[in-house]
Amino acid sequence: MLAEIITIGDEILIGQVVDTNSGFIAQQLNKIGVSVYQMTSVQDDKEHIVKSLKEAEENADIIILTGGLGPTKDDITKNTIAEYFDDTLVRNEAVTQNIYRIWADYQNNTPTQVNLDQALVPSKAEVLMNLHGSAPGMWLEKNGKVFISLPGVPYEMKGLIEDEVIPKLRKQFKFPYIQHETILTYGLGESALAERIEAWEDQLPPYIKLAYLPSLGRVRLRLSGKSMDKELIQNEIKRQIGLVLPQIQDIFVGFERDESIEAIIGQQLTALGKTVATAESCTGGKIAELFTANAGASHYFKGSVVSYATQAKIDVLKIDAKLIEEFSVVSAQVAEAMAQSIITLFDVDYAIATTGNAGPDKGDADTEVGMVFIAIATREKVFSEHFKFGNHRYKVINRAANKAFEMLQKEILKK
Repeated sequence: MLAEIITIGDEILIGQVVDTNSGFIAQQLNKIGVSVYQMTSVQDDKEHIVKSLKEAEENADIIILTGGLGPTKDDITKNTIAEYFDDTLVRNEAVTQNIYRIWADYQNNTPTQVNLDQALVPSKAEVLMNLHGSAPGMWLEKNGKVFISLPGVPYEMKGLIEDEVIPKLRKQFKFPYIQHETILTYGLGESALAERIEAWEDQLPPYIKLAYLPSLGRVRLRLSGKSMDKELIQNEIKRQIGLVLPQIQDIFVGFERDESIEAIIGQQLTALGKTVATAESCTGGKIAELFTANAGASHYFKGSVVSYATQAKIDVLKIDAKLIEEFSVVSAQVAEAMAQSIITLFDVDYAIATTGNAGPDKGDADTEVGMVFIAIATREKVFSEHFKFGNHRYKVINRAANKAFEMLQKEILKK
């Protein structure tokens, strides 16, 4: 079964808003065995929306739209859908009461007529109640195809997808079983990794697909199985993982079950009852940002010092100025001293420190752009490695952060 996702809004097409809705919807559909044929973004324009609906009806079995359901005049999706289905708008009493509830609970006043008109829906539509906002979702069917219209506000859309759309699709249709297992590797590029496991990849059965997902400093191997036979997929993916792991044991760091390496590290630290903190110079807080993006990070991540300038390393981290003078601020000695200082400062079990030159200028140190030293400290020891990450600032920062996670996880796995 195929789906098409249509996002509506000029703000997406001019780059003012990034479309995260399509990615979330695609993930949720994939989990129940629905393949997304296409994602499309269109203007707040009736002719453009109608054209997209006609094309989607030819391509897919399920068409999901987000956006254009607000109370203002530029939100025209509802009226366009009514016209597309040769329908008229009628007031839905349940939605009206929901709007009054929201205004009473959160606005402390009464809704205007413009707000109340969001309760107008096509008469042929089944209303999907939006408990987080005033614009309802709508479910319509035509020529054996399902059309679902959802508000574009991400948290409202997510609530409707999880609470209404997915359960209703599961109830109405029978989907194949889909399973993904993602193997996380560090330290070997995509082409070299592909060459190493080529013989294994060539013998995969036709219902198991392999995808290489490279990013800065890491390659994920995603095995995907799809069949009506759930037991077949589960057993075969397990068998294939058992065949490939011995071939990549030196670069294997874990499984990414819809989670990032930093989230996996957080789980490992929590299980061990250990903590971590960071001292960041060239990465500018990127490592701390990635750690704290995960719920519950306060259980294992204790803090960070972004000692971007040399003087901050001296004043805050108490790095000996003579050490910096002798070895340079971008050096193994300074990186290791920063990590040791963080162990003491935050009283943690592990510390990450970065110092380097992300560019485009040389900054405080006369050091080659792209040169980065990363140190890992524990309560018993400290060590560091140096890397050349090129001359693109974004790549340097992100590759350094990824490499730091790789180094930390290898140290954690020694326990």
